[in-house]
Amino acid sequence: MRKLFAALVATTILAGTAQATTVYPLDRATILAGSPFDFKVELEGVVKPEDVKVTINGQDVKTALGADYEYVADEKGKEDKSLGSAVILRAAKITTPGTYKVEVTAAGQTKTVNWDVYTTSATTPKAKNVIFLIADGLSVSHRTGARLLSKGMTEGKANGRLNLDDIELRAFIGTSATDSIATDSANTMSAYMTGHKSAINSLGVYADRTPASLDDPKVETMAEAIRRTSKKSIGVVSTAEIEDATPAAVVSHTRKRGDKADIVGMFYDVKPDVILGGGSAYFLGKDVDGSKRKDDKDYIALFKDAGYTLATDKTELETAAGTNSGKILGLFNTGNMDTILDRNFLKKGTVSKFPNQPGLTDMTKVALAELSKNPEGFFLMVEAASVDKMSHPMDWDRALYETIEFDQVIGMAREFAKTNPDTLIVVTGDHTHGVSIIGTIDDEKPGDDMREKVGVYAGAGFPNYEDKDGDGFPDKVDVSRRLAMFSSNFPDYYETFRPKMDGPFEPTVKNETEEYVANPAYKDVPGAVLRTGNLPKDSDSAVHAVDDVVLQATGPGADGFKGYMEQSDVYRVLVDALALGTPAK
Repeated sequence: MRKLFAALVATTILAGTAQATTVYPLDRATILAGSPFDFKVELEGVVKPEDVKVTINGQDVKTALGADYEYVADEKGKEDKSLGSAVILRAAKITTPGTYKVEVTAAGQTKTVNWDVYTTSATTPKAKNVIFLIADGLSVSHRTGARLLSKGMTEGKANGRLNLDDIELRAFIGTSATDSIATDSANTMSAYMTGHKSAINSLGVYADRTPASLDDPKVETMAEAIRRTSKKSIGVVSTAEIEDATPAAVVSHTRKRGDKADIVGMFYDVKPDVILGGGSAYFLGKDVDGSKRKDDKDYIALFKDAGYTLATDKTELETAAGTNSGKILGLFNTGNMDTILDRNFLKKGTVSKFPNQPGLTDMTKVALAELSKNPEGFFLMVEAASVDKMSHPMDWDRALYETIEFDQVIGMAREFAKTNPDTLIVVTGDHTHGVSIIGTIDDEKPGDDMREKVGVYAGAGFPNYEDKDGDGFPDKVDVSRRLAMFSSNFPDYYETFRPKMDGPFEPTVKNETEEYVANPAYKDVPGAVLRTGNLPKDSDSAVHAVDDVVLQATGPGADGFKGYMEQSDVYRVLVDALALGTPAK
């Protein structure tokens, strides 16, 4: 039966019958009026151009989109495999809001999708500035844990409040991708920054069927929309490599988030006014020590020639803030920046190599000061990247310290808004982790079995972190009664029930068969327990959860966030607050 079916399919294709399998933008896409996007139809099988008919609200493509599409006789896949015919129109635009019905007919087969084209509700912005604060992987347990570590608790009541606690809870946000309910940071942040959902690993594109990662149908990013419609400044700040998924989504177009060298070029094309983070290895020509590029392009030189002041450590960043250059490029690590627990307390990770890295608060302070010089306003994205990067390896102490630092950035944004009330502040995560706090781990309990030291219910009591110096962080991370925080998903690993004082946790290593196994370096830690994983053997760490994320917001335009929203809906509220649907004055 299977052979017969395959033969029928092959005969159909050879006979020229095809189906309009995919239309980009996808069905139910929301598109900002006047925003450029690539229109593409992928057909199953090879068809003649005269057998393809495309209409949009009954009109031909040239009338509806202002230009005609290009016909591709036969797209090729890997090993020159035929993928079928296609039509594509780059940088199409629709300027009139409304519902648009796209119908494609090819050799008797029809595909229909509908688009919602919208514009902003006012011709003048509701908000002059937008500060978009995102803690990568932020879950409710990260918030709870940060409060317990930073503020403490007595008799069941928190001894203080986080800045997070006083920003209105606005919406639950769905994070799923176009190809999966479970998702990654690339397409989640891309949905925030473009208003279009896409596939795993994609940034600013709809992931098509061709093998090349840089030719997929593009949609406009937030930074591009701001450049097209306003004179506002743009800032991108992250503790990750600046080319990493979340910061890259502000400017980038690629189906492969690992195209980091190309993403640097996309930053250069858009030229955000302030760019601060790690990832200098992708800015350096291939012959420079530490470079990860495969060409000779020196993007540090190119940015400097474009008027940027370069900063490579905290001291240089402070100096750059006083130059009045208007543009700052800060690159403080060849890779991801070290966590605040390592930078300020333990001096582990790569701190010995990069001893003077600024923190997220330092970078945000400079970014706000620089961007606020623009009388037209600004858009600033700030990412606390290592909430996620430390949750993957289940290094909870580092993840929670990062959450506390993120909360301090929220406090800075709130202070800025006090004197700049025309500022919209948005606080959220791009996705969640399956993380729970279940009680405490008490070293004072008798015996050597660490598992028996986990206290739940009345046996948990309260953790004994202290903050005597008032900096918001516990004075010690390795207190005797700590939070018991665990992931719902994990590979095989040794749970030590202790903070990782010698550097970030590395729960797995590869064995001779290329499978991930529990890292034997932790096997002999007293009381360590081997946990048999619930993830496939090719998983090296815990993974993201499908749970909705919480979005909080305050300031003009914040009332646009409400109820359940898709991440692509968030973009619509942002551009409405900034009135990006109107021409620049």
